[in-house]
Amino acid sequence: MLNEEIISLLKKVIYPQFQKDIVTFGFVKEAKLEDGIVSVILRIPSSSPEVAQSLEQEIKNALSVLNAKEYHLSIEQPQIQNQEPPKPQTKNLAPQIKSFVMISSGKGGVGKSTTSVNLSIALAQQGKRVGLLDADIYGPNIPRMLGISKQRPEIDQAQKRLIPLVVYGIEIMSMGILYEENQSLIWRGPMIMRAIDQMLKDVAWSNLDVLVIDMPPGTGDAQLTLAQSVPVSAGITVTTPQKVSLDDSIRSLDMFKKLKIPVAGIIENMSGFICPDTKKEYDIFGKGTTKPIAEEFETQLLAQIPIEPSIREGGDEGKPIVFFKPESQSAKEYIKAADKLWNFIQEVQQERRADNSSIQPVPSTQSACN
Repeated sequence: MLNEEIISLLKKVIYPQFQKDIVTFGFVKEAKLEDGIVSVILRIPSSSPEVAQSLEQEIKNALSVLNAKEYHLSIEQPQIQNQEPPKPQTKNLAPQIKSFVMISSGKGGVGKSTTSVNLSIALAQQGKRVGLLDADIYGPNIPRMLGISKQRPEIDQAQKRLIPLVVYGIEIMSMGILYEENQSLIWRGPMIMRAIDQMLKDVAWSNLDVLVIDMPPGTGDAQLTLAQSVPVSAGITVTTPQKVSLDDSIRSLDMFKKLKIPVAGIIENMSGFICPDTKKEYDIFGKGTTKPIAEEFETQLLAQIPIEPSIREGGDEGKPIVFFKPESQSAKEYIKAADKLWNFIQEVQQERRADNSSIQPVPSTQSACN
């Protein structure tokens, strides 16, 4: 039973977050006025208590002009299920790639790009098919570290996609080889997000075992975009032993947790200084300070990379230490980290296969609003 006067008043009540009123949506199931008593029954598709409370107040305000003796309002909502809803599936802009590794850091200047380069080469030396995506839009240093800053990628005319450069056995793509050297990119968040998408789907990546992705420092648009664009198999946080760096690293690890990215571990960079003359090690920035953080986040310390002049020289000259000085202590640590990383990736892939095999299809539902 729908009283026209009440319905006319209820048309002024707009459903929260929408442009239409509750009458137009068809949510009003009863509206009657008898013996000075107003009765309204509403049936809405949202289970949110905040939506119900908002509607209750708006309806009372709208009907107050009736000066009724009593107001009876009932808002029917769907029951909240006591089970966790199925996790949304992440899209995959590069399905030919088996696994993705996000190399991140809470702050800049901790050796994240150097780590990305040397880990990629170490994985390739193990016989893996490896790609390296330099997604550090504002500071694309990887081309210099690999000695390809003057090169430009060709275009696959048939597929209309960029062909990645290949050096030291790995495929490379970077903003640093798409723009003039030293050109600044003054971009807002949406432009960064679009650039990352394009470097995944508009690049002719091979059927890779792993794509290592060097992220910008911080926990912003780029990290969120990547997590939504591909199923990231592993996240690695790079830090230095100082407390100011560790504070930011905790934020990076917390980001992995919130984005549901499995954490492969922490790489402690600049972990001690090896004197080239005496080979004696000095803990000028500290050492081992990341172990408590790794324990807190239930992950592992992948490697402790010391400061060696050959790392800086290799980065400046485009001669990565893992490739040119594999006998050095730093190279050995990177190789050890690559072993641990690959084992972790294998475990994650096995778990995901097991999860996918147990997922039952859920029928899709649609409603006018929620």
